[in-house]
Amino acid sequence: MSEHNHGHHHHHEVSGKNLFITVVLNAVITVAQFMGGLLSGSLALFSDALHNLSDVLSLLIAYWANQLSKKPENVKKTFGYNRAEIIAALFNSSVLIAISIYLIFEAINKLYNPEPIDSFWVIILGLLGILVNGLSVFIIKNDAKSNMNMKAAYLHLLADAMTSFAVVIGGILMYYFGLFWVDSLITIIIAIYLIWVSFSLVKGSVFVLMQFVPEELDIDEIVTTITKLENIDNVHHVHLWQLDDNRIHLEAHLNFCENISLEESTSVINFLEEQLQKLYGISHVTFQCEYNRCENKELIKRYQHLAL
Repeated sequence: MSEHNHGHHHHHEVSGKNLFITVVLNAVITVAQFMGGLLSGSLALFSDALHNLSDVLSLLIAYWANQLSKKPENVKKTFGYNRAEIIAALFNSSVLIAISIYLIFEAINKLYNPEPIDSFWVIILGLLGILVNGLSVFIIKNDAKSNMNMKAAYLHLLADAMTSFAVVIGGILMYYFGLFWVDSLITIIIAIYLIWVSFSLVKGSVFVLMQFVPEELDIDEIVTTITKLENIDNVHHVHLWQLDDNRIHLEAHLNFCENISLEESTSVINFLEEQLQKLYGISHVTFQCEYNRCENKELIKRYQHLAL
């Protein structure tokens, strides 16, 4: 495959098996931490368990979307289920933000009403959380690099590993120094971090679903590349969007300088397809070839909203 100067270089086949292993691992840690939260009275541990429960659900959704996206296209679904993973990424990152906001309110409430906490269970289950989540992060690390859905799952797991680490630190401070307010403080810090990382994922998945131009691409630059060809007078009515993590689509009207043959226009399009793939990672191109067609030549077509 040719190297692109912009993003979306390689299509990485995501393994559903790796994701399924992380689902099982997280189900085990969730049950253990809920029990530990009840035994110790620790909000940080209970919030970690709640967080892990959301992870199990989000990983299941990510796994389901991953399997769904592999279903073939058909005459009713010409794009297949390629966007299932983008929808899953949006859902999971939104849920993570909602849970984080809830945890902040709970932690503030507990700061004003502190309760003693059995720190032993907090430390033991925190260590278990680091082990399980660290292993899960390692398992799906490669898949997360090229797939938004897997990145959402990866962020959940990475946040969990950090949460567990913070829970252990808090547990040690409570055990040796009786600083029970640390439990709430750690919960708030983790929640703020989660909101921050999830927001960029929400934004990214919304951009794809709204069919915005991928952030790393510049339409003007692409148009300049196309119009460098001496046969082409101008490019107009351009649409550039991302179908999923791996595919970028471009459609446009090409206005030719001369009334060339269909065979000649086809060779121009073949050349452009190769160039656009190589330079910008555009995987699917649809061009409408025109000559001497009298209509507006705006780069972006502005649709007039028709009155009903």
